[in-house]
Amino acid sequence: MPRFAANLSMMFTEHPFLDRFAAAADAGFTAVEYLFPYEHEPQALADRLNRHGLTQALFNLPPGDWAGGDRGTASLPERAAEFRASLETARPFIEATGVPRVHMMAGMASRADARAVAAYETALAQAADFAAGLGIGIVIEPINGRDMPGYFLNDFDWAAGVIGRLDRPNLRLQFDIYHRQILHGDVTKALEALMPITAHVQVASVPLRQEPGTGELNDARLFALLDSLGYQGFVGCEYRPAGETVAGLGWFKAAAGS
Repeated sequence: MPRFAANLSMMFTEHPFLDRFAAAADAGFTAVEYLFPYEHEPQALADRLNRHGLTQALFNLPPGDWAGGDRGTASLPERAAEFRASLETARPFIEATGVPRVHMMAGMASRADARAVAAYETALAQAADFAAGLGIGIVIEPINGRDMPGYFLNDFDWAAGVIGRLDRPNLRLQFDIYHRQILHGDVTKALEALMPITAHVQVASVPLRQEPGTGELNDARLFALLDSLGYQGFVGCEYRPAGETVAGLGWFKAAAGS
């Protein structure tokens, strides 16, 4: 069975954020992820992880002004200095939580713009080198245009290509099954092909982004495929529960019993 990480930005929202760690542990999870830690003190997060025996699987580098519509700054050449500063913002959170890798969001720009491509690749190299200095990895995630119109990184093949071009040993792919199905389909073959560069997987049903097993994909079969491929990373449960979080965990109990 894969190692599942509850996404606390989407799951257990019946509780205040810092109380979601306990709720996840009580439900049987041994790892958590979330979008951003930056509204909380690093030690407060570390305390919750330690108290409940949880591993921090992933979080994102600072995205810029999220409320104002930013979805990362890496592809925006005019904000290169801000991007570099954001790496230092993340440092104490990385160190406090022991997270093994962080996700770098790309920003809202077009890959038809050569300046945006150059800025993105420069920022990605900087992020990978920064992360290497901390002994951790960087992952990048293609995101579909239905959920995030205008997002720079919206193609799995292009993501694989930039990982190959930059050739950083700690730079890998975040394979979100939900986004893959909407962008390209062919999830099984893509997992097989891209497994050598995949360091983190995420799951949600398609098309409603709810519990695994409630949409058009056979998620249980995909979990078995990850096992057969020797995947050792976490599977982040980045879905919005259809109702109360615990009531929708039948899929998780079934996976744990398999």
